Amino acid sequence: MLNKIAEEEFMNIPEYFERRELYAELNAIAYELLAPPFELSHLVLMSDRGLVDQERQLIRELCQHFDINPPHPNDNDFSANFGEFRLRWERHTEYSTYTIYRAAAFETPFEHPPVSYIPKEWIARLPGELLVATHIALEDRSRPKRSLHELSTLFTSGTVIGSKVAGGAASVWSDNQIHPDNFGRILVHDENLRSRQVGRLVQRLLEIETYRMLAMLPLPVTRKIIPQLAQADQRLADLIANNVELTSIEDEQRLLDELTMLAAETEQLSAQTSHRFNASRVYYDIVKLRITELREERIEGLQMLQEFMIQRLSSAMATCELVHTKLETLSTRLGRASALLRTRVDLSMEAQIRDLLKSMDSRAQVQLRMQETVEGLSVVVLSYYLLGISGYGLKALKAAGHGIDVELLTGIAIPVIVLGVFFVVRRLRNSFNKLHRDQ
Repeated sequence: MLNKIAEEEFMNIPEYFERRELYAELNAIAYELLAPPFELSHLVLMSDRGLVDQERQLIRELCQHFDINPPHPNDNDFSANFGEFRLRWERHTEYSTYTIYRAAAFETPFEHPPVSYIPKEWIARLPGELLVATHIALEDRSRPKRSLHELSTLFTSGTVIGSKVAGGAASVWSDNQIHPDNFGRILVHDENLRSRQVGRLVQRLLEIETYRMLAMLPLPVTRKIIPQLAQADQRLADLIANNVELTSIEDEQRLLDELTMLAAETEQLSAQTSHRFNASRVYYDIVKLRITELREERIEGLQMLQEFMIQRLSSAMATCELVHTKLETLSTRLGRASALLRTRVDLSMEAQIRDLLKSMDSRAQVQLRMQETVEGLSVVVLSYYLLGISGYGLKALKAAGHGIDVELLTGIAIPVIVLGVFFVVRRLRNSFNKLHRDQ
């Protein structure tokens, strides 16, 4: 009754649209329920996300071939029993995994791996590039544990590593080598594993194999970048040294162009590698976590998986981290050098602008003096012409019979006309200056 009331009270609360998807992700079973003896073959193919439809189509074709119900069109994982074997397909962000299980007794591990029961033509059509290929054989506890001599025949490289795992409930051996069939090998001997421990142990081993290779992906690119970084670092040092010898703004702009080009090249390297470096860190952390979850105990005379993995991986990851740090440091130094040089260019340009303004001011003063001179001359010229016109007028009046003294009146008119023209020209100049200031 209380549960029913609670449902009625809370049923109207809107549910987060991805709540059930998140619950499903948390409760997804990431491992198969397995029982020894069995063998499996595990493939990891790097492929673009856009190829997932092609992968689903191939899974459907395989299901049709064996008369099995195919997966749903939008599924990203699929697991089914095909009779002689069991197939599990999972699509991840940048890769897909295909794991083939075969539960059957075997005398010699890896002699008839489960992958051989799948049509070769179908495997050849799988999209992507092979990154991981591993066989795992898990022997029943009723079989005596194999001697080091027997192990050396199974792992032909001659270097066997191994340990007790799951608190001593199983023993694991490998050599971390690619064998002639293009697969790696892991042998597990059950000593006291519970039913659910088997699936978890196998899943951890597969994840260690997968994620250690994914963590190593940036290493080849990193080794190619190291000489490029050294050259870029030397170029930056030379450019900074040349900064002291600059004598003109043209040289400064040329140096700024070279710094900008070097910064663009560095940013391109960073853009090409930053995603891979960040992903590699995550994968490396997962590998360390999965190795810790194995709960290893030493087998006398053998190197443990943790020692082998961490020694190899840590050096590779340290190289990647070093290059990543150098890239960031170089970008920071380039940014500082560019900022300093831009400041220098800005100061040089401001100095040029200041000199230009001074020159313009001097020219304006000269133009003002010339304008005043021209104004004075214009007063004289206008006064001369006005006096001439006045003289002609006075002569006309005298000829008309008026008794006037033309020379006397002309002389008297001179200061009047000159002053009148002067004040008119001055008034016009003041009006133009005021109009200019208002604008």
